[in-house]
Amino acid sequence: MERMAKFERVSLEQFQKDWEGAFGTIRGAKEAYDTVQLPRRATAGSAGYDFFAPKTFTLAPGESIWMPTGLRVRMKEGYVLACFPRSGFGFRYRLQLDNTVGIIDQDYYGSENEGHIQAKLTNDSKDGQSLTIPAGTAFMQGVFLPFGVTEDDNATAKRTGGFGSTTR
Repeated sequence: MERMAKFERVSLEQFQKDWEGAFGTIRGAKEAYDTVQLPRRATAGSAGYDFFAPKTFTLAPGESIWMPTGLRVRMKEGYVLACFPRSGFGFRYRLQLDNTVGIIDQDYYGSENEGHIQAKLTNDSKDGQSLTIPAGTAFMQGVFLPFGVTEDDNATAKRTGGFGSTTR
């Protein structure tokens, strides 16, 4: 298998900024940052790299949370990281990423927010089940995928931001 990427932590300063944006306080950010784990595959045959929750959270049915992961990824050109909820949480609780599939482009690494990978998660349970994910538990998985471009592609713009920045 080709090795095409490397996960890294974002800076503490960036993590604290995004933590405050997600939770309205900086309280707990340093402690969460200190426990951020790099994503890893569970087995040699796994395609997905597990992302681990930096803090414990509970979602009642219909509730959402914005979760900064503390991570970014440097990838070779021609690859994208596609993020999905862990399948067990999807089956049992209908845990969803609010954008369905998170797409982390290769050039996101150099964006203004250091390429900080974040996830907005929703418990879409139809049977009233609340979901608690303890800190350190895998909640999302990312799969690296190759992609191509059309023969007449002429994109030259440079990314500056995160969500929605490529259409501004």
